[in-house]
Amino acid sequence: MGNTISEQLKIATEKLQQAGIDNARLDAEVLLAYVLNTRRLALYVQSAKVLDEKQITRYHNLLRRRIERIPVAYLTGHKEFMGLNFAVTPDVLIPRPDTEVLAQGVIEHLQSYKRNLKLADLGTGSGAICVSILKFVENVEVAAVDISKKALEIAEFNAAKFNVEDKIKFYEGNLFEPLEGQIFDVVVSNPPYISAKEFEKLQSEVKGEPRIALDGGKDGLKFYRQIVADAPKFLNDDGFLAMELGFNHSEPVRKLIMENGKFKHFEIWKDLAGIERVIAAWKK
Repeated sequence: MGNTISEQLKIATEKLQQAGIDNARLDAEVLLAYVLNTRRLALYVQSAKVLDEKQITRYHNLLRRRIERIPVAYLTGHKEFMGLNFAVTPDVLIPRPDTEVLAQGVIEHLQSYKRNLKLADLGTGSGAICVSILKFVENVEVAAVDISKKALEIAEFNAAKFNVEDKIKFYEGNLFEPLEGQIFDVVVSNPPYISAKEFEKLQSEVKGEPRIALDGGKDGLKFYRQIVADAPKFLNDDGFLAMELGFNHSEPVRKLIMENGKFKHFEIWKDLAGIERVIAAWKK
């Protein structure tokens, strides 16, 4: 067994491929870069470097756990989102590129405001959405809510990591419940939206993430119904609600907003592939 970086990467990629792991080469690179505390590019620049036994043992222990379908982000303890390196644990949903459409869209809208703004982040998880917004928009204060105390601990850690902890207050509770009496300029959420039927078909890796952050009830719309119904009470006039959309949820969520009667118009934000990822609705 070769002990150079290039040889170890080849061995690892083959192991992961044989185990049916998608993106085997990428996972092999990310995990080795993590073990060596370096960037992936360095693996190619230093491809002939010989690894010591301790590094190889640690690497193969991680590969074994990856073959057991533990997500890479949980193995390394971090995930990049909006160009920022967030801490993650099995207590929070792993931030995904799809959700950057929500964060980026809100950022672009808020940057046009000159006054101080208040934002509520429902189901904050790792804090990736609201912390990213605070890194790009200065005049915002955030109320971050999650029903999981352990998730809030991770969000608080990330807020401190990116020096925005003085702009966020954290609330333990379900959706708007702990925010009673407060009014916001914008409410954002990436709610649980996997239907019961879809949940059973999820990859093992995804099923290993917190079910509470994935399970959207029988039809996947449970939390959309609650948020749309309650949001007008917590929004300023002309304030807006922005939510990530699950697969095939664009039309039913549009209908919920239109039937609510307290929103004057809405927008759909698409990703680069033209997929409808976010719905934003403005209060009358």
